[in-house]
Amino acid sequence: MIGSALRAITGAVLAVGVTWASPLEAQEWRTTAVSRQLSDESRLDVELRHAAGVLRLEPASGRTLYSMELRYDEDAFEPVTDFDGRRLRLGIEGTGRDLRINSDDNQARMNVALSTQVPLDLSLEFGAGLAEVDVGGLRLTDLDVETGASETRMTVSRPNRERLRHARIAVGAAQFTGEGLGNLNADRFEIEAGVGEVILDLTGAWERDSDIEVRMGLGSLELRIPDGLGVKLVKQAFLTSLDAPEMDRKGDAWYSDDWATADRQVTVDVEAAFGTVKVVWLR
Repeated sequence: MIGSALRAITGAVLAVGVTWASPLEAQEWRTTAVSRQLSDESRLDVELRHAAGVLRLEPASGRTLYSMELRYDEDAFEPVTDFDGRRLRLGIEGTGRDLRINSDDNQARMNVALSTQVPLDLSLEFGAGLAEVDVGGLRLTDLDVETGASETRMTVSRPNRERLRHARIAVGAAQFTGEGLGNLNADRFEIEAGVGEVILDLTGAWERDSDIEVRMGLGSLELRIPDGLGVKLVKQAFLTSLDAPEMDRKGDAWYSDDWATADRQVTVDVEAAFGTVKVVWLR
């Protein structure tokens, strides 16, 4: 099982090819905006693809089904807009193998808002750069997030209004922070990380018990746990240290003091190759 974590390291490093452009390179920047109002949609399959730059996602207001604003270099990217009434594809894709990213504010940008009125299966793929994602209040029934060489912060600022069957988050050579994950209303989480830092904040309105499976290659995992949430931590690791204050070890697992009496119980199963696992209690 540790072998799969080791393979994740190689996959993360090779996942994204990026060229950092100098300010002197000629670039042809274009902007575009699209939006649509709610009609008779009963649910929506959403695919968001942003190759590189800055991505921001937030809940839409009013009767907006979706909206997107893009700024992109037409020599390096091409816009994607496709809606057939049930399936929505939005974003930008690279035109070549190497994607040019400026080191200043002159970057490709994508701002997306999605309806809070329609159940969503959401798939988000982000290559390189900075992503700020807030899915709070969306009606998510499935969630799949994949990042490359990026810094990504995913916030669940309000409870999910649907039961989420499965949340999958795959992190490449990057940093990922998930905040308010208890608000996702998820049966199961699957976290895959290659090289980098992963922070999982388990605050939120947990409506049911849940399982979190984390597979890591090289890096660090920080679990931020609120008082009142019962946590069982199982670690399978090669050269990985564990710092789990106020947790009792029984066999191959560590338990919070209130595991047996907590209203909600979360089991975290960690498979790691090299790095650190740290538990932080939020009080």
